[in-house]
Amino acid sequence: MRFLILLTCLLAACLAEKPYPCESPPLLTGDLAVSTQNEKLFTYAKYLYDAMGRRVRLMELGTYENKSFTYDVLLLYREAVMYEIHEHNRTCKKSPLKVEFQPLGIPKNSSLLGQVVVGSSSGPGQGLLVNTWAGELPDKSGKYMATVTEFACIPVSSAYHTKEFGWMVTSFFNNIIGIEDPDRLNPPSFCTDAEVKEDPADFLSVFVKMN
Repeated sequence: MRFLILLTCLLAACLAEKPYPCESPPLLTGDLAVSTQNEKLFTYAKYLYDAMGRRVRLMELGTYENKSFTYDVLLLYREAVMYEIHEHNRTCKKSPLKVEFQPLGIPKNSSLLGQVVVGSSSGPGQGLLVNTWAGELPDKSGKYMATVTEFACIPVSSAYHTKEFGWMVTSFFNNIIGIEDPDRLNPPSFCTDAEVKEDPADFLSVFVKMN
């Protein structure tokens, strides 16, 4: 009985503590899905995220304007370069990257919308405590809303408002802290002589193979 009372008090204390903006773990691996309000884009991707090296790899499959695509891109923000990787024929395309690196987590100037339990709070292991925040994108290009776990600041979902798509929603799942194969965040050896594309990679081209 005393244990149940103590557990209830601890849970109440956790729920009562004021959430603060946070940074997600610097190394993450997992899956994500992106969909848009205007229904032009849906994509599912495996992702690798390295905030320390400012590197991201996305291995995607999806549809854009009712056309299916597969896409494998490596984003090297420090070098301002994006590699489009074709493992099947060991070729690459290289583009200037004009998208700024945005670390996962919650910016300090965000406003808390609320804290909820996803699932159930009736018993241990039945729910997940998450915080939802809102704010303006750093480049002032639109609004965002993001949900992360209360503990460890693991991303759950995010929504960004864009002129091209309306709301662009990303859902994260199967997240694991760490990267099993860090070499996948380096350009493959066959990318040394990559074809150079003059058009810079932008927000859309990160998720969609345009040609």
